[in-house]
Amino acid sequence: MNAKHLLTLGVPYGAPVKEALGFISAYCTAGGDKQRLREEITAVLADPDSHVDDELRASFARSLIAERERPPLTREHGPAPWRQWGQDLDENCVGQMKSACLLPVSVRGALMPDAHLGYGLPIGGVLATDNSVIPYAVGVDIACRMCLTVIDWPVEELDRRRDDLRDSLQRETLFGVGARFKRPREHDVLDDDWDVSPVTRRMKDRARVQLGTSGSGNHFVEFGVLTIDDHADLPLPGGRWLALLSHSGSRGTGAAVCDHYSKLARKLRHDLPQELSRLAWLSLDEPEGREYWDAMNLMGRYAQANHECIHRHVVAALGAESLWQVQNHHNFAWLEEHDGRQLVVHRKGATPAGEGVLGIIPGSMASPGYLVRGRGSAASLASAAHGAGRAMSRTQANKTLNWSDANQLLRDRGVELMSAGLDEVPFVYKDIHTVMGAMTDLVEPLARFDPRLVRMCKAGERPED
Repeated sequence: MNAKHLLTLGVPYGAPVKEALGFISAYCTAGGDKQRLREEITAVLADPDSHVDDELRASFARSLIAERERPPLTREHGPAPWRQWGQDLDENCVGQMKSACLLPVSVRGALMPDAHLGYGLPIGGVLATDNSVIPYAVGVDIACRMCLTVIDWPVEELDRRRDDLRDSLQRETLFGVGARFKRPREHDVLDDDWDVSPVTRRMKDRARVQLGTSGSGNHFVEFGVLTIDDHADLPLPGGRWLALLSHSGSRGTGAAVCDHYSKLARKLRHDLPQELSRLAWLSLDEPEGREYWDAMNLMGRYAQANHECIHRHVVAALGAESLWQVQNHHNFAWLEEHDGRQLVVHRKGATPAGEGVLGIIPGSMASPGYLVRGRGSAASLASAAHGAGRAMSRTQANKTLNWSDANQLLRDRGVELMSAGLDEVPFVYKDIHTVMGAMTDLVEPLARFDPRLVRMCKAGERPED
C-alpha cells in the first residue's frame, strides 16, 4: 500500500500519509495480517480518538486529529474559480483541484472528464497561474506526448505483413525505465543549448542514449487503423489508413528536471501548508523559475525529438513512407492569453484544444482513440482530456484482474498485444466514449484510431507516467 492508495482511502495529504506509512511498516514488522491493512487504516480514519493510546496506531491517530483541528485553508479573495467536465469523478481528485485553486498565484482552473488522483494537481487538471510555474503541476514526465503517423501502406497490410510490423516495433524502440540504445539515435535536439540548467547539462549523455525509447507505465507504440471522417478537412481524404501511434515523454532527464526544481520550489515556499507543498511554485521573475522554464521547454523539444526518432526508425524499417504526422504535449506549461491577460497554463494530463488546434486523445489498448480539433473553449482554458483516464489503481489492477479475461477481450477486439503489464489492460481505464461525450463543447472528433498491434513495457517495471 503506497501513498497514492492511502490518499484514495481518504487519508489527508501530508503528515497523516507519512504517519500511515509508518504505521503500515510497524504493523507488518509486528506480524500483522497484510490482508487486513485496508480495514485497519479505515478503522483509524473513522475514529482516531479511540486509537491515541494504542502504541502502534497512536502517531497515525494523532496526526488525523491534528488535521481535523487545523483551521481550513483560506485565500484572501476566495478560491480561484474552476469548472469540471464529466460526472462521478473521485472526490479526492476533486479535492486536489479545489486545493490547487487556493494557491495565491492561482487564477483559474479546469478539471477534465478523464481526471484521476495525482500528486499535487490531479491528472486531468488544468491550472492557470499568475507569472508562476509549478513543477509538479507540469508533472514528472515533462512534455509527455502523443504522436500519430499515417504511412503509405494499405490497411490490409496489417494482416498480410504482420510479421514485418511486429519486427519493426520490437527492434526500433526500447521500453523500460533504464532503456537506452548502445548506438544512440541522431537528432538536431542534441545541438540545442543543454547548459540552460545544471540538470540538463549533467543528464545530456543519458538523454542521448535514451533518445527514441518509450519508457514504462502507460507508454506505448502501436499500429492501428485510422478512420478519417469524410468532412474532416484534413490533409488526407476520408477513409481508412494504416497508422502508427506512440505515447511517451522526456524520459529520465525530464524526471530529473522535475525532481530538482520541485525541491527548489518547496524550499522557497517552505511556509506552504503540507498538503499544498507539491504545488510549490517558482516565479518567472526568479532565477530558479526562469531556469526551470528553459529546462522545461528543452524537455518539450526533446520529447518531440524522441517521438520523431521512434517514428522515423519504425517506418524506415518497413521500407514505408510517412504521409502525414500530428503531435501534441499533454504535460506542460504554456504562456497564453486568457481573460485579457497573460497566464501560465499548466496542463497535467490535459490536451491543448485551442480553436483549430489538432490533438490526439487515446483510449486503451482495446478501445479507440480520437484525432480531434479544438473548439477553443474559454471555460476550459482551451483544454480537453488527454485520454480515457484510469478508473483503477495499479495495485488494485494487479490484485483483482487476470490475463485470461484481458486476453479474451483483446481477441474479441482484434488486438494483438506484444507486451504489457496487467496494470495496463483495458479494464483499468474509463470508457473513452463517456469521456468524449462529456466534452463535445471542447473538441470536434475528426478521425478514430483503432489499435491492432500494441507494444508496451513488460510487467514489473516501475511506471513513469
